[in-house]
Amino acid sequence: MASSHPVLCPDGKYRWVYDVPMLINPSILFDVYWVLAISFAIVYLFNMVIMCCTGDASLEMAWNFLEMFVLLTLFFFVLGYVAYFFVAWYYGWKYSVLFVMDEKEVVHKQLKSTIHKARTIGKLTAMAGAASGKPGMVGMGILAATRTSMTTTLSGVRRVIPCRRMNLIKVNQLLSRNRVYCADEDFDFVYQFLCDHCPNAKKKK
Repeated sequence: MASSHPVLCPDGKYRWVYDVPMLINPSILFDVYWVLAISFAIVYLFNMVIMCCTGDASLEMAWNFLEMFVLLTLFFFVLGYVAYFFVAWYYGWKYSVLFVMDEKEVVHKQLKSTIHKARTIGKLTAMAGAASGKPGMVGMGILAATRTSMTTTLSGVRRVIPCRRMNLIKVNQLLSRNRVYCADEDFDFVYQFLCDHCPNAKKKK
């Protein structure tokens, strides 16, 4: 499992790349299941409210409706696992991410390919010893190697949850959840940095 350590770049931001082994680390799959569960719960409750408002609700109907939703949920959970397996295969069994972190925000950027990942690590290594007169230009080349990204402002974070066994730190806002991955040897540093700069968050040990 290839990974690089957080590198302090000339613009004052830490950057590192991490490969999530998708078949070994189930954290992404758990997030998919969580979204599915919430979606089905909302649909179920919405339909129950409609039946109550129209006067069609009864204990037997509610039970039959629940059974149908449980079976439907199980079907989609299996379908979700199959879809996840094919996505993992498409990604080469690894989810490669570039992280950018400073005192104000943390950014999660999905890399397009392993080739881009290798190039990004090379650029980070070069940045480690670089002195730049234009800090704003640092990392511009890396942005071209990313596909999707999620930015979390640390002042708005409500909870910081460490999941050491999955090399994962959950950075949760009210309506968004960012996922920060790092190697074992960097876990304490990254977690403590996030805790120190999320003043409004509840922290778990």
